[in-house]
Amino acid sequence: MDLDTLMTARLALHPLTIAEAAVVEAGDPRDPPHGARWAPGYPDDGDRAGARRFLAACASAGGSTQPFGPYEIRRRTDGMAIGGAAFHGGPDVAGQVTVGYGLISSARGRGYACEALRALLAFARSQGVLSVKGDADVGNIGSHRVMASAGMRLVAVDDRLKHYRVDWRGTAPDDGGPRSHGAAR
Repeated sequence: MDLDTLMTARLALHPLTIAEAAVVEAGDPRDPPHGARWAPGYPDDGDRAGARRFLAACASAGGSTQPFGPYEIRRRTDGMAIGGAAFHGGPDVAGQVTVGYGLISSARGRGYACEALRALLAFARSQGVLSVKGDADVGNIGSHRVMASAGMRLVAVDDRLKHYRVDWRGTAPDDGGPRSHGAAR
């Protein structure tokens, strides 16, 4: 399947192929493979773990699970990979997907994560997804802000995680951006 890269003002979210995910999973940020455009620190442990999950899901499904898989986040200015964003599988029976994202430390604090997450949310909605959920460690204030800024709302807190969600139930996929019923604070 030939998938389009999701473009934002500053980023290109490139859907990883199985072969590319295998390179990321085995990747050493100190020694990128020939031709790879990896910013220093990419891939990190989270990127490698995400690639491993995607490869396992593809093996189980007998092929790629894209477009509901991982995307490499690349800066449009130089093409360098600075992190990843991913759907953790296709929509469930309720039309819900789970998302995750991460950036190398040098790329944090510049709005890239929110920009990437907004692109994933818009894409999910365009695909008929009715709800997107994500979570972050209770102490990960930056990630809480990213999800809230992207239009997700805080729906639950437990001793480890804060859980966020955005719903579009009963709305047309093309009538605007994500809806939230109150911002998380």
